[in-house]
Amino acid sequence: MAYKISDDCIACGSCAAECPVNAISEGDGKYVIDADECIDCGTCAGVCPVGAPLQDE
Repeated sequence: MAYKISDDCIACGSCAAECPVNAISEGDGKYVIDADECIDCGTCAGVCPVGAPLQDE
């Protein structure tokens, strides 16, 4: 199941820099994850300083 980025995102970009499939891009005020590209590896959640990436249910 793909990850999504919550409104807690501070737009620091650390998640996008670490995504192995480049599924994360800068959105309007926060970063967004392309669910079709996300491989559910959790790398983004591991590097986020505020815990914004969450597994989408």
